[in-house]
Amino acid sequence: MVPKILCVIMGGGRGTRLHPLTKQRCKPAVPLAGKYRLVDIPISNCLNSGMNRLYVLTQFNTASLHRHIQESYKFDPFGGGFVDILSAEQTEDGDNWYQGTADSVRQNLNHFDDHEYDLVLILSGDQLYRMDFREIVRQHVATGADVTVSAKPVPANAVGGLGLMRVAKDLRIEEFVEKPQDPKVIDSLVMGRELEDKLPESTGEKRCLASMGIYLFNRDVLRSAIRNEMADFGKEVIPGLLGDARLYGYIFDSYWEDIGTVRSFFEANLELTNPLPRFNFFMPGYPVYTHARFLPASKINRCVLDQALVADGCIISDAKLTRSVIGVRSFVNEGCQLNDVVVMGADYFETDEHSRNNRKWHVPDIGIGAGSRIKSAIIDKNARIGKNVVLSPEGKPDLFQTEEGVVVRDGVLLVTKNAVIPDNTEI
Repeated sequence: MVPKILCVIMGGGRGTRLHPLTKQRCKPAVPLAGKYRLVDIPISNCLNSGMNRLYVLTQFNTASLHRHIQESYKFDPFGGGFVDILSAEQTEDGDNWYQGTADSVRQNLNHFDDHEYDLVLILSGDQLYRMDFREIVRQHVATGADVTVSAKPVPANAVGGLGLMRVAKDLRIEEFVEKPQDPKVIDSLVMGRELEDKLPESTGEKRCLASMGIYLFNRDVLRSAIRNEMADFGKEVIPGLLGDARLYGYIFDSYWEDIGTVRSFFEANLELTNPLPRFNFFMPGYPVYTHARFLPASKINRCVLDQALVADGCIISDAKLTRSVIGVRSFVNEGCQLNDVVVMGADYFETDEHSRNNRKWHVPDIGIGAGSRIKSAIIDKNARIGKNVVLSPEGKPDLFQTEEGVVVRDGVLLVTKNAVIPDNTEI
């Protein structure tokens, strides 16, 4: 019998490490790769795995995410599919906001009960990877697991901030430690040779199995495991189940990036400009779904482009772009030079009347003005960058910021959403 599955995507955190990208939106709504949102990745993985009953749990700055999901994911009445957002809400049972991943699921069990289901697949909303979830379900059923935790082999010297596990030869989890700091503890969790030999590629270096924040629960086990005050799956629920439930690890040894910081977000986007990036949006048979905007093809006039990813609806003229991502409806004007830049684009096209008013009030049009030079930066949506502007994080301290809406974080310069940078500004 094929188990019935509900998918739950976590998007309830403040996303403080991604600030200011999360100042006006929640983490799953952060734009990605010019035309997508982070939430499109787990949703597309679910749909490509034949799973079409999804909940997204959020509580901070949800408006843009609501709008994106409503415009992107529509199902016919015969398939029984849906992508619904469940925000924290006041009920007769309580009025608290989500206190953690486990608490967010606990607060929404009553909504899950509107459907028949055998398994609950819990996913993160801020990761870049491609996985066929049917494989983890097959292993879960074959092993008779109560809970299966997806794990990524990670070099032992790069496991900071990750939950680590030790598994037996049959993949049963023997130990689970959330974000260990002690080198001796980390060394005790290094994978054995018998596990390394099972993987497609053995690197020869010491590696640990790091939790990906992807959990597959049997329905009754999940309900029992969170019938308490525990707030977080990784810190409390999973370690608390050791010895009391059948916990197994599912080893995933392909590309996976936890996009939790400005630096990781920046680098993951720029890597997409490589000739053959580790995450390939062009992979046939595994599309990444998003909002269909019906934009015109981009126009690129007399430009030099080297490793550039350009989305729909852009006009780029007499510019030089190197290793840059250009988002929807972007305007890059004459003489601009962009090096290692992620431009998120705009939510709308300005009309001629808008442009006349902008000139009247000495406000730049949306886009990047003529002669501007930008390096190692993220330009958020609807930003107005004037002519002959120079922007770079070089020599700036972390958390440097200006009144115009320029911030430096993790060594990356960010122009915030809707910011206005006057002509001839140099930062």
